[in-house]
Amino acid sequence: MTDTPAPAPSTSGPVTVAITRRVAPEDELLMRAWADAGTQMANHFPGFLGSGWVRPSTGSHDWHMLYRFDSRDSLKVWEESTERTRWLAAGTNLVQDTRIEHRTGIEGWFDDPQERAVDDMLLEAEPAAAPPAPPRWKQMCIIWLAFFPTSLALTYASAGFTRDWLPVFRVLLTTLVATPLMTYVILPRVTKLFHPWLTRTSQG
Repeated sequence: MTDTPAPAPSTSGPVTVAITRRVAPEDELLMRAWADAGTQMANHFPGFLGSGWVRPSTGSHDWHMLYRFDSRDSLKVWEESTERTRWLAAGTNLVQDTRIEHRTGIEGWFDDPQERAVDDMLLEAEPAAAPPAPPRWKQMCIIWLAFFPTSLALTYASAGFTRDWLPVFRVLLTTLVATPLMTYVILPRVTKLFHPWLTRTSQG
C-alpha cells in the first residue's frame, strides 16, 4: 500500500484530504480498527480538525476516507511524521489506495472542490471517483442553519455594550467573532449532523 501525498494546492487555510481506498470484504473489520487507530493518532497532532469515511454502497469494496487539518503546514507535519509512516506500514496488507485528493476552503466540508490536486494510482481506465458534492441548495441550507443561530446569539450577546456603536462597527465585531466559530466549530458539526441528508443523492 502507498499513501504518497498529492501536491497540495497553493492556497492557504484548512485542507481536507480525500482518499479512496479499496478493501477486501474479509478485511473490513481490520480496516475499521486500522482507520480508527490512525484517527486517534492524528488527533494528537496540532491542527487536526477531524476525519471520517463513507462507503458508496453495502457491496462496494471502495471506501472514501477524509481527514482535515487547519493548514498545509499542519498537514505536512502529520504526513511526514514517523507515527503516520508506521501506521501506513501496518495497513499495507489491508488497503489499496486508488485516489488521493486535496480540497481547500469551505468546499472541503461538502462542496465539489474548485482547486484540487489528484493522484490516480490505479492503472485502470476509470479510477474510483470521490463522493459527489451535495446540491448547492443543500449546501445553502446547511450554511444558513449554522449562520442564523450564530449571528443571532452574537447580536444578543453584544447588544449591551455596542448599543451606541455605528452599524458598521457592530457588524465588524460580529463577523470577526462569527467567522472562526463558523469555520472551525459550528459548520463542521452541523455538516456532520446532517451528513445523511447531504449525501442522500436519490432525493437531490
